[in-house]
Amino acid sequence: MTAEARPLRIALLTYKGNPFCGGQGVYVRHLSRELARLGHRVEVIGAQPYPVLDVVDDPDGAVTLTELPSLDLYRQPDPFRTPGRGEYRDWVDALEVATMWTGGFPEPLTFSLRARRHLAARRGAFDVVHDNQTLGYGLLGGPGALGAPLVTTVHHPITVDRQLELDAAQGWKRRASVRRWYGFTRMQKRVSRRLPSVLTVSGTSRQEIVDHLGVREDRVHVVHIGADTRLFSPDPSVPEVSGRIVTTSSADVPLKGLIHLVEALAKVRAEQPDAHLVVVGNRADDGPVAAAIERLGLSGAVRFVKGISDAELVDLVRSAQVACVPSLYEGFSLPAAEAMATGTPLVATTGGAIPEVAGPDGETCLAVPPGDSGALAAALGRLLADSGLRRRLGRAGRERVLARFTWERAAIGTAEHYRAVIEAAGGPRPRPVRTPARTPAPQATRI
Repeated sequence: MTAEARPLRIALLTYKGNPFCGGQGVYVRHLSRELARLGHRVEVIGAQPYPVLDVVDDPDGAVTLTELPSLDLYRQPDPFRTPGRGEYRDWVDALEVATMWTGGFPEPLTFSLRARRHLAARRGAFDVVHDNQTLGYGLLGGPGALGAPLVTTVHHPITVDRQLELDAAQGWKRRASVRRWYGFTRMQKRVSRRLPSVLTVSGTSRQEIVDHLGVREDRVHVVHIGADTRLFSPDPSVPEVSGRIVTTSSADVPLKGLIHLVEALAKVRAEQPDAHLVVVGNRADDGPVAAAIERLGLSGAVRFVKGISDAELVDLVRSAQVACVPSLYEGFSLPAAEAMATGTPLVATTGGAIPEVAGPDGETCLAVPPGDSGALAAALGRLLADSGLRRRLGRAGRERVLARFTWERAAIGTAEHYRAVIEAAGGPRPRPVRTPARTPAPQATRI
């Protein structure tokens, strides 16, 4: 078997693996599945919340999970907890707690240190190590330190999130808290500049990685991700609900722009009283979004849902007359691609890489400036009132996703990049006789 055809042994690292709370978890789930379908063996190494992965029926490829536990300091129902004395295992645990106590976010650093130790103990077990935006000091040192060449995916620089949260912060105490929490971004900048190879998901993210993190342009490569088009597909048997707008968002993340969508909904309902919003994500009991819902009298017109299965999510998107991505910024926007894949017409902002996914205004979506509730309201009202426009944009949106943004295409491009990196590092390494037993990948449930 030639080196080009030989299946690869891939270690895919993710310091936070929940597949439905943020794009990183979704990335790990779908990329690992499609790599396995290509015949590769993927071992996902992750911390809590552990990734939920898809079982792959392939004679050669496989996806397994190795748990590399943190102290899980942010778990519900006791976030920011202080561990008991018996929970401490080593100095990395002590560092994790100390960083949390001082208001920082320790997980990228502490996971990278645990991963380095784990990979060093299994030297030769993998052909490539793929880090999913940990960017911790523990991953430096090259193949000699990790046992295999390193590829890192940066979805977008977290410095963007930091700045948006600082812009939204009220008072010096809140701004100081945000700066402390995002202290790990200094580490991520330093690590990024020393990485030999960075993957990212859009041209917009590529430029921001160069501009914000200082990574050399020739080291950053774009491999678009996309929707699971087998799952996210049209189904005429699902009834359309009049006035329904659906979005995927979290009420307590300013980056997602949900407050602007809530304000837009109030304007739309003045002309179309049946307009209502279903939000897939967490509802905050207080904060700007909750206050806006109360102030605008929208308690009966905005519903938050969580704990639904993949099938329920897809049917929810199918039932909507309009899908909306109101984000101020996205490094890619999986919700946009998934909605378009179902044939649901899309209203989206032009924040970050969203136009790269959603396409031209009036052809595959209706595009509006980020943070503009008036423009959002106009676009939503226009689509809700025009069934012909909804059908045209829905068809064009799905065609765009099928042509450009599927997980199969993402896996093929990623595997090609792996081989180039392995070749540059001197070719595949000898394979060990055996590796430690691993946990079978649990089947996915949307939580």
